[in-house]
Amino acid sequence: MAEDLYNGTQAAELATRWRRMLSADSARVSRPAICNWVTRGHLEPAGLDPRGRPLYALADLARAERATRPRALRLAGITTP
Repeated sequence: MAEDLYNGTQAAELATRWRRMLSADSARVSRPAICNWVTRGHLEPAGLDPRGRPLYALADLARAERATRPRALRLAGITTP
């Protein structure tokens, strides 16, 4: 079975759902944030769509969201234990 891959917009929506569960709906992940994760080495494309745009694997998205979560929540004014 092929692994599900997500484009940048879908990746941002999925990461936003995860982040909002932890931040009382106040933190979101934008599509440019996904690009920043790639630039900063938190996320690597797992493939390309027919137009040559990057696609991301679910497990890689989860790892990148987790790696960037503390700073993002802190910037949103949310303290974590």
